[in-house]
Amino acid sequence: MAAPQRNEEFEHLVAYMRDERGFDFTGYKRPSLQRRIEKRMQEVEIDSFAEYRTYLENHQEEFVSLFNTILINVTSFFRDEVAWDYQSTEIIPSILAAKDDQPIRVWSTGCASGEEAYTLAMALLEAVGEDKFKERVKIYATDVDEDALAQGRHAIYPEKALDPVPTELREKYFEQHNSNFVFRPDLRRSVIFGRHDLLQDPPISRIDLLVSRNTLMYFNAEAQDHILRQFHFALNPNGVLFLGKSELIANRSELFTPIDMRRRVFAPVQRKVLPLEVPVRAPTAEEDELARLASESLMRDAGFEAAPVAQLVVDHEGKLALANLQARMLFSLTQNDIGRPIQDLEVSYRPVELRSRIEQAYSDKHTISLRDIEWRVGETDVRYVDIQVVPLISTTGQALGCAVTFTDVTRYQRLQQALTESKRDAQTAYEELQSTVEELETTNEELQSTNEELETMNEELQSTNEELSTINDELQMRTDELNATNAFLESILRSLGSAVIVLDRKFEVERWNQQARELWGLIEDEVRGTHFLNLDIGLPVDELRGPIRDVANGRSENGTVELAAINRRGRPVDVKVQLSPLTRGNDVDGVILVMEADAAATKA
Repeated sequence: MAAPQRNEEFEHLVAYMRDERGFDFTGYKRPSLQRRIEKRMQEVEIDSFAEYRTYLENHQEEFVSLFNTILINVTSFFRDEVAWDYQSTEIIPSILAAKDDQPIRVWSTGCASGEEAYTLAMALLEAVGEDKFKERVKIYATDVDEDALAQGRHAIYPEKALDPVPTELREKYFEQHNSNFVFRPDLRRSVIFGRHDLLQDPPISRIDLLVSRNTLMYFNAEAQDHILRQFHFALNPNGVLFLGKSELIANRSELFTPIDMRRRVFAPVQRKVLPLEVPVRAPTAEEDELARLASESLMRDAGFEAAPVAQLVVDHEGKLALANLQARMLFSLTQNDIGRPIQDLEVSYRPVELRSRIEQAYSDKHTISLRDIEWRVGETDVRYVDIQVVPLISTTGQALGCAVTFTDVTRYQRLQQALTESKRDAQTAYEELQSTVEELETTNEELQSTNEELETMNEELQSTNEELSTINDELQMRTDELNATNAFLESILRSLGSAVIVLDRKFEVERWNQQARELWGLIEDEVRGTHFLNLDIGLPVDELRGPIRDVANGRSENGTVELAAINRRGRPVDVKVQLSPLTRGNDVDGVILVMEADAAATKA
């Protein structure tokens, strides 16, 4: 095949990967990218790029193997030991000296399965100690490979992977589980993993140490310049950029000046180079949260979940990607339905056939609206919904999926029907009246009487409207009272001296007060909806499994369990747990856990 034709087929394949799966490799160096794709083609015994694109279209699972081949998730602990020794003895102490007791923010890009992020964690732990590390340090570990990020979040590594880790560090910061080693959970909370595309996503800001080792080498010159500008923006004035030993691009950039060229350590230009002496303003809690949200692309938008109408999102493969609270309640969906093909769910054909509408939305590239769709729920209940199918298009023109909204218009439809019937009745009455006038012109007095009756009916209708308005006002008052009651309950939970955790009938967390946060280190937003027995909070929850089920099943009205646990500071505490049923009416609807920790042990 002629080289120009083969190059053209290659570019079409790269564009197809971008449009189909959202991975934009157009900024990668062409020779290395082509070699990796050809390596995968050889494994599936395909010669041309055009044939391989057809293969991808028919075998969607092949994308996983292809991306793993392209991204080359090769990393290790303390890779390039000389450079890491320099970081530990020179760079990190200088950063700490400049920061005083302020928060320290570190960003590891292209983190793969997390070894480099945990290497940073160990270096900082040795420098500041465990308590200061938990209070001050946040390490943002980002990559575009979701599978690698998932492995990093679990922090489980085989014994061979820990060969480069010094024995004393392995014993201090890892726990052995069978033949594997796990980075300690209480320290792992300071390492935040999230998907981030260096070419498309905004950078994480106010970074003190940015580690991007052997990531730039995969991009062409234009893409590298863009990424370096992002890095320059991300770093604090006294920040430090740490590159891999194979990367020389920063030496040619006007944005950075070398601190130590041999070890690939750089400082942003026009900012003071080490030693770091200028204190940097500590980020506020709100700014820190915004940065965390920016780095975690999997975070679900709260507005979508709280929307007053039912909403579904179907991805381009026809699988249910998202369903908000209203949709889950309306269509009896569970979390197990997320990821299932839409065709396997009842909502795909009831109240209306959706698949053809979704295809039409893709084809027409505009919203498909369906009005007043009749939906029979059971034998007697009839509802009416308005449905909108909206294609979700990326900025590159790629079809990402479809959003489907269901607006319940039953009330308005019934009002419309009542209005139509009223108009029909009024028209019939008028025709009868006209006929009476024509036939009985001598009965003016009766006609006048009829007119007076109609006026009386109008007054009664007005009175009815006023009554409806009064009822509406009362409903609003009841709503305000309910909101005040909820606020009062929240205030009581906060004021209690004990940790209070409320579980629903599925043992998922409904309430988690301030004292629970102080004891276990997790806020309510982090645990709400999470199965309590799956929480990793230093409390041996397995020992509570039986007592919780006894209370939930009505076999016990209350119970008390005393446990030895580890609080959020990593200190041993004795916890007394009192269990009580959560009742609604005459039914047990959950379990209330009241926890009191030994005060002396907690303080220690």
